[in-house]
Amino acid sequence: MRAMEAQKESTDLKTAIMLKAEAMFMRYGLRSISMDDLARELGISKKTLYQYFESKEDLVLQAIQRHQTCERDTILQLISQAQDPIHELLLIARHFIAQFQHVSPATIYDLKKYYPEAWHVMDELEQKHIYVTLQDNLTRGLAAGLYRDNINTDIMARLYAAMVRTLFDEDLFRQQAFQLGALYKIFIEFFLRGITSPAGLAKLQLYLQHL
Repeated sequence: MRAMEAQKESTDLKTAIMLKAEAMFMRYGLRSISMDDLARELGISKKTLYQYFESKEDLVLQAIQRHQTCERDTILQLISQAQDPIHELLLIARHFIAQFQHVSPATIYDLKKYYPEAWHVMDELEQKHIYVTLQDNLTRGLAAGLYRDNINTDIMARLYAAMVRTLFDEDLFRQQAFQLGALYKIFIEFFLRGITSPAGLAKLQLYLQHL
């Protein structure tokens, strides 16, 4: 019993470290937050921190993997709450728009420049998940008569995933000039208007009033 309790405490502390790290990284960027800063915020020693993570790079990678798992669970929950496939994509968009409001422009830049392995893991997982989610959504939307019957679900799912990636392109959309949440809102409306049938468009216009 004591061994199980000790294991749970250890797991809880590791999760707490990743949650605090994620919050600080999102707010201030990755490069500006040191392991000393994180240990001080958590009220633990840096030695304790290194018992759970080999390096800051390891912490960033594991925090991203945990975040991606939580995001997939959240999206599944949103899908279960949606009234139809159009509503589903807008609920997911609203979730991302809310998240982007708390992300510092430095976070994405730092991740891509200084933690390429972690960026690659996040980008690969995100692209695969977006593709699978979108293709399923498009298939259901077609069956419900909400999307145009001449769309190719494979191509449209790939285009959607590629367009989401483009929103994070600093050369195209510098974060100082373009707010990420606003970009995503424009993108999702543009995408849905391009694929909806007349019946789907009527629903879209109703839902957009609450996006």
